[in-house]
Amino acid sequence: MVRGRLSVVGWILLLSSPTAGLASVADLPRTQDGINIDGLLDDLAWQDAVQIDLDKETRPGENIPARVTTVAYLVEDGEYLYVAFDARDPDPTAIRAYLRDRDSAWNDDFVGIVLDSYGDERRAFEFFANPLGVQMDLTNDDINQNEDASWDAIWDSAGRINGSGYIVEMQIPLNQIRFPEVDGKQTWGIDLLRFYPREHRYRFSNNAQDRNVNCYLCQLEKLQGLAGVEPGRDIEIVPTLTASQSSTTEDPVLEPLRSGGSDVDAGVSIRWGVTQDTTVNLAINPDFSQVEADVAQLDVNNQFALFFPEKRPFFLEGADYFSTPMRAVFTRTVADPSVGLKATGKRGNHTYGFFAAEDEITNLIFPGAFGSDSESLAQRNTAVVGRYSLGFGQSSSVGALVTGRKGDGYHNYVGGLDARWKISDQHNVRMQLLRSSTEYPEDVASEFEQPLGSFDGSAAQFNYNYNSRDWFGFLRYSDRGADFRADSGFIPQVNVQQKVAGLGRTWHGEEDDWYTQIRLNGDWDIAHDDDGRMLEREVDVDLSVSGPMQSHFRISVSTRDRLFDDVLYHENDVSLFGEFQPRGGLKLGMRVSVGDQVDFDNSRLGDELRLRPFVIWNINRHLLARYQANFLTLDTKDGASIFDAAVHDVRLTWQFSVRSFLRLTTQFQDIKRNPDVYIDTVDARSRDVGRQLLYSYKLNPQTVFFVGYSDALVDDDQLDRLTTTDRTWFMKIGYAWTP
Repeated sequence: MVRGRLSVVGWILLLSSPTAGLASVADLPRTQDGINIDGLLDDLAWQDAVQIDLDKETRPGENIPARVTTVAYLVEDGEYLYVAFDARDPDPTAIRAYLRDRDSAWNDDFVGIVLDSYGDERRAFEFFANPLGVQMDLTNDDINQNEDASWDAIWDSAGRINGSGYIVEMQIPLNQIRFPEVDGKQTWGIDLLRFYPREHRYRFSNNAQDRNVNCYLCQLEKLQGLAGVEPGRDIEIVPTLTASQSSTTEDPVLEPLRSGGSDVDAGVSIRWGVTQDTTVNLAINPDFSQVEADVAQLDVNNQFALFFPEKRPFFLEGADYFSTPMRAVFTRTVADPSVGLKATGKRGNHTYGFFAAEDEITNLIFPGAFGSDSESLAQRNTAVVGRYSLGFGQSSSVGALVTGRKGDGYHNYVGGLDARWKISDQHNVRMQLLRSSTEYPEDVASEFEQPLGSFDGSAAQFNYNYNSRDWFGFLRYSDRGADFRADSGFIPQVNVQQKVAGLGRTWHGEEDDWYTQIRLNGDWDIAHDDDGRMLEREVDVDLSVSGPMQSHFRISVSTRDRLFDDVLYHENDVSLFGEFQPRGGLKLGMRVSVGDQVDFDNSRLGDELRLRPFVIWNINRHLLARYQANFLTLDTKDGASIFDAAVHDVRLTWQFSVRSFLRLTTQFQDIKRNPDVYIDTVDARSRDVGRQLLYSYKLNPQTVFFVGYSDALVDDDQLDRLTTTDRTWFMKIGYAWTP
């Protein structure tokens, strides 16, 4: 029945649509009929749609005819944009589609649309769905060449696999997309995409891609329509209720686990499209804590603070508006805010962003040339960030950034300018200058050997990039002064001036070649501190090959001189990386590195071996298993063990539907040290275990229900077994009301 109806609709569209066989501009029709989003193309409104063929393979093939048939249908009704894909497949049993959480189906078959809704070839909205309707949405910042999956729109989708392939339908509210107010028709850039993972990961589109042109949105065909449609002034109010019950102990050796009682909090978040150009977000007493556990990282023999990505929705929305060449804005520095306000917008060539938060905790990183320390102060601070950018020419811009944090006896202010100049399709330059003013509380400054009173610092960065079809190269220069601090960002190393130069060559495989791409590149870098001492000098060569079973293999060889504790150590190492997908739903990979490594705890050179395996396995359509680990050993040059460490991260997810799942996460770190070879006293054995059981239901990104349990256990030389230090039950409810 479905195939017969599709055939009728297809013939009607082929005969009636004046834009079948699309030229450079397509007209978007309007319909008066309703569409039921159910993965069936049997609604009469699809007869009004424009038909566009995804007839070009742009990867790994280079603008060759697509090897499977895909037809997209587009129509609007003044309130919604409707998009449908009829994705034909000669072997529907080979379609890779699994029930997954939102924004996580990137290894599946999927289809979608990219909309440059301002038509300025700078920023776009992207909507994708797999054959079961699992949603993925992003923003695309083509100036910085960055796709951001943290943006979440409220839209509808459905997908069905049938005897000839699969069908996906999308209903995208126009008030979820920013676009200008114009007289007459809108003109948008449009890319319609299908990803087809089989022996290789094929990409099909209605647009050809010139690999000699170093921009994406500038190569899109145009879509005209939506005459008389006014940009939405949407309001979204999300009340939340969170509850938790915790038991903790600060000293598991001396104190048993104590119940901290129950905590219930109500809050509200408001999203208001004040104008089409500006959106304001306000959060009052929200639950800003993230629900998902961070990926486990091994914290041993590290010089600098570990980086953990932001996951909290308030800070994720519009995060790309605050992006600059240096990571001067990192919102996880805002630890426990009681209120937050954010505004982002775009008008013509002007983009702007602002956020402020009252934070109950002040998290600090004290950067240095050879390492970083950190501290968390139980005192309030006010954090403010402002960003402005002016676009000019083709994908060029100049901008300004201001950040500030102020508390009792403490402040950190950062301000500066940045620019991106697209010289040509192959050449571009990016640069940024920052200046900071900082003052720490006197006791904190003394404890962490920081300057007393207020002190100033500066930082600069310059990047030149060349990218063409076959060659690429770059030059980098950065200078972060010893007194520079960016407490609203993540810059854990200062007192360093670094120069880097790199060059590479790419070979693209033809249809009959066993490989799809080979890349050979190398770089040289050197770094000094403010006194002119050489901190590091390194030469690195990489060879990577992509081939059958979506495989990717890389070998890297490096040699470096590294200064530590006034000694210049010489290190050589080799690393190998490989990953492949032997069948749909199973991805295997391993990274191996072996060579010299400085033992930072004991100031000597050792022999390091590191193994980092990972497995991603869709056991069936509902059950997903993920495992990743990091095994690290370091021995003295005489062969004595210094430490043997491992961290494991295991996650099992049962996906009931596209809206709900149950996930069990277990993280285990085990470190065995040889106290006889350490300068300072250390535990011979330490273990940490973290567990979380989480149930999630998401009607949409804001209407959510979470309930879960987590605990933490530790063991060291003072304990004779794993002992629980934290135990928490938690629940969160959020409801998106759109009046």
